[in-house]
Amino acid sequence: MKKIRNLLLAAWMLGAAALVLAEDGRFDVATREGVVTPVFWQAAESARATVLLFPGGSGGFGRIEAGRPTSRNFLVRSAGEFAARGYNVAIFGKPSDTPDLGYSERISDTHMTDIREVLAAVRKKSLLPVWLVGTSRGTVSATAAAIRLQGDIAGLVLTSSIVAWDKPGAVPRQELAAIRVPVLVLHHAKDQCRQTLPRDVGYVPRGLTAAPVKKLVMVDGGADPTGDACEALHWHGFIGMETEAVQLITGWMDRPMP
Repeated sequence: MKKIRNLLLAAWMLGAAALVLAEDGRFDVATREGVVTPVFWQAAESARATVLLFPGGSGGFGRIEAGRPTSRNFLVRSAGEFAARGYNVAIFGKPSDTPDLGYSERISDTHMTDIREVLAAVRKKSLLPVWLVGTSRGTVSATAAAIRLQGDIAGLVLTSSIVAWDKPGAVPRQELAAIRVPVLVLHHAKDQCRQTLPRDVGYVPRGLTAAPVKKLVMVDGGADPTGDACEALHWHGFIGMETEAVQLITGWMDRPMP
């Protein structure tokens, strides 16, 4: 283990995004000195592009069991849906020094450094265009990265966006006018989470004044929500309509239209 850490540190010092590939599809990226960020990777057959997914909550994709991540987060449990539709999947994990990706952490320079290095590592696995896709608190990360790194990405997809103005990094509070890539905003009309109330989602597309293409899609499908209104198995997590949600996302990425 010590030898692996030393190799990762050496690669970081050389300015490289070092990869340590595991059989289960996870690889670690040396993103900062002494810090590695895990990434889950699933390649798609005849892929057209890659999605870099940012889960909500405290971040991460859970354990890997039978080659698949165990988190119940909407994007994580839908990874196979993206791959089935011709998109390589990379899921951003939690850096080794960050047990909880809170709101403030997700707009920090440190987080942007980690994302930049992960993006470079993903590009080493595939030269195809990369779309950033975030859900819930992950929309804070994806939006901040789209503002800072947009020269390296094809576009941005925001699902269950954080729109509560009292939250650091809430999507409408960020410099949306600086984003110059296509943006899709997907939201559930029945989302009852206080941080993602549908009535406030319109602020997001209104702020995207420089995006070449932007679209807000409000859906009303799914079934059998359970648990907390802000958790993954409620309307907030597109419960019961994962396939439909991913079809909407990938269909739009294939052909972005207002």
